[in-house]
Amino acid sequence: MFYSVVIPTYNRQPILAQCLQALENQNFALSYEVIVVDDGSADGTVEWLRSHPLSHVRLYCQTHQGPSAARNLGIAQAQGTLIVFIDSDLVVTGQFLQAHELARQQAQQRLGNDRFFTYGRVINTCNFEHPTAASYKLTDFSAAYFATGNVAIARHWLETVGGFDPDFQGYGWEDLELGVRLKQRGLKQVKVPTAVGYHWHPPFQLSQLPALIDQEKQRSRMGLLFYQKHPTLHVKLMVQMTPLHSLLWGVLTWGGHLNEDSLRPLLAWLIRQGRSQLALEISRVFLNWHYLQAFKATNRHQTPSHPWRNT
Repeated sequence: MFYSVVIPTYNRQPILAQCLQALENQNFALSYEVIVVDDGSADGTVEWLRSHPLSHVRLYCQTHQGPSAARNLGIAQAQGTLIVFIDSDLVVTGQFLQAHELARQQAQQRLGNDRFFTYGRVINTCNFEHPTAASYKLTDFSAAYFATGNVAIARHWLETVGGFDPDFQGYGWEDLELGVRLKQRGLKQVKVPTAVGYHWHPPFQLSQLPALIDQEKQRSRMGLLFYQKHPTLHVKLMVQMTPLHSLLWGVLTWGGHLNEDSLRPLLAWLIRQGRSQLALEISRVFLNWHYLQAFKATNRHQTPSHPWRNT
């Protein structure tokens, strides 16, 4: 059994260095490689990788096309029969690959086949110096079926369903869309809480809000694309394309009046008090409102038969 860890990256050189060093230091008896696909970074990522060679790492480069195309390139170049996906801002523990392998062996024996994937735990942190010191929090819980932050799957299943859809060039949904196709093939999710990755992000600051709002607009466009490809009730609920979601977030934001402008003094005070994570969680409410508003704005340019108007 040979493992290939596939990591797309875009302008994340400092945390990528920690990500790759953690993968170099695995306590793992099997052979493995790390495929890094640079998606057109402009922060010196490629130069750093070439000047800091690591024994397990192989680098491939592409023009900026998004994570779907980057992961597909990684799969195509990988030598492993097992593919592990993590993000380039994830720092794993020394037992990370071993935990996935042990879970794979147990699931194979229990199920009698490899129609499954192993799904690890992701813990969010803003501690750059010691990311693995963070503890699991309620906000770290994910109900996703398949997400590429921490997952391992037999390569042939990825090839069977055609890999990631390259139409997803903006932020969000490309891994969940692949998950829909995997679920249609009957693959089961096997959770592995001992395969832990620590997802680093910088402490929240008000200056990040314009980029976060733009990210939500991208996510809305990709969500609409997701539903166009899979027009089912399940996907409709996932991307919040229902009047109920619109009503809920309208109530939570008081019709959009609780937004980045009206809440700025509160958010600034929380940040000064060292509560940047709480400030971010509060911001997620109006950020999701921006997501839904962008969804509706995009849908106005669609034909009358588009799903938002039929809900």
